[in-house]
Amino acid sequence: MSAAAERQHHRTGRWIQHWDPEDPTFWNDGGRRIARRNLLISIFAEFLGFCVWAVWSIVVPQLPAAGFALTTDQMFWLIGLPALVGATMRIPYTLAVPVFGGRNWTIVSAALLLIPCTGLAVVVQNPDVSFGVLLAVAALAGFGGGNFASSMANISFFYPEREKGAALGWNAAGGNVGTAAVQFVVPLVIVTSAGVALQNAAYVFIPFVLLAVFLAWRFMDNLSTAKADPRQFAIATRSKHTWLISFIYIGTFGSFIGFAGAFPTLMNSQFPEVSLSMAFMGALVGSVARPLGGILADRLGGVSITLVSFAAMAAGTLGAIWSLGTHNFPVFFGSFMFLFIFTGVGNGSVYRMIPAVFRVAGGTAKMAAGCIGIAGAAGAFGGFLIPRGFAVSTTATGSLVPAFWLFIAMYVLMAATCWIVYGRGEMRAAKV
Repeated sequence: MSAAAERQHHRTGRWIQHWDPEDPTFWNDGGRRIARRNLLISIFAEFLGFCVWAVWSIVVPQLPAAGFALTTDQMFWLIGLPALVGATMRIPYTLAVPVFGGRNWTIVSAALLLIPCTGLAVVVQNPDVSFGVLLAVAALAGFGGGNFASSMANISFFYPEREKGAALGWNAAGGNVGTAAVQFVVPLVIVTSAGVALQNAAYVFIPFVLLAVFLAWRFMDNLSTAKADPRQFAIATRSKHTWLISFIYIGTFGSFIGFAGAFPTLMNSQFPEVSLSMAFMGALVGSVARPLGGILADRLGGVSITLVSFAAMAAGTLGAIWSLGTHNFPVFFGSFMFLFIFTGVGNGSVYRMIPAVFRVAGGTAKMAAGCIGIAGAAGAFGGFLIPRGFAVSTTATGSLVPAFWLFIAMYVLMAATCWIVYGRGEMRAAKV
């Protein structure tokens, strides 16, 4: 597609009227170039969304050094609430793309990140601010959690079926890495000669958010052909598979986002002698492992890889329990890295299961699409449930160990559900 031809496909506001990626001629004659351009900017914007969504995970353990007096329960509320808000926003963010256009919504959703960044920069400079205000500002970080859903929905319209899996995989991985990035960058920028400057945790991202807004405005496109049927969610809710897969996905993605959020605080509370500069490694290995889970599931079946993931996650959790009893940081850190790897692998395998399950069960593509949206939102609630589990466990018993045992029990239950429903009979024969 020449530059002149590309311009002919646009109207005011960078709308493309005709888009047919399944046509090889259209795709090879410029369509791929346009799709890749939109993908790269989408990854950048989603990456920043995850950074903002996760920023409180690394700010919270630093609050006492900045003069804030918080209980353990309050600290885990500040970690978990952004995940709760972000999970709730995922379905409306998905529906926003066909209503407003992918380019337009990327501009808006990226610009909205300035609100939680500004709020964070203001409140962390006043140790006397009330906990309610801190909680309200932390909740604003949920804007970043919704970006994943709208970004995935937008990119899915640009790519042909034969390349959609790879494009969405890169898009998802690029966003997830934002959790690791914020946990790596913030400890570096908040330390000054005058002490801890937590406002820098927000300031460092504001220029990049503005850049994302500009790039989306200047180079992204809306597709007039991008149509989503809100009824697909209603259709999906009537299938038992939607809720069973959502339950299983809470165990994989919920564990990833929940442990990623809590890990810096766990390190700081249990091993205060260890620098938080290593905390980002968990989110990093979990993000990188996600595409591997999809690749293995394509070859061996999603159920098999998901079951292995749950077994490995239970083993990693057992290692974490042992390390707390012996105060052994190398075992603690290694157990969590093992756990994070298999949360990522499980994320990829569960997403691969969804279209296969609905195909075998006689469902429609709309039902599978609706399930993906619902499961993605449900899984993100794990980012709230895991920190709350740690808070309740610590308050009630003075120890994190009961929470870890509860998580192991849930992994066993989720694995059993996966095997009973999808590991036998027709589903097994189809290597779902």
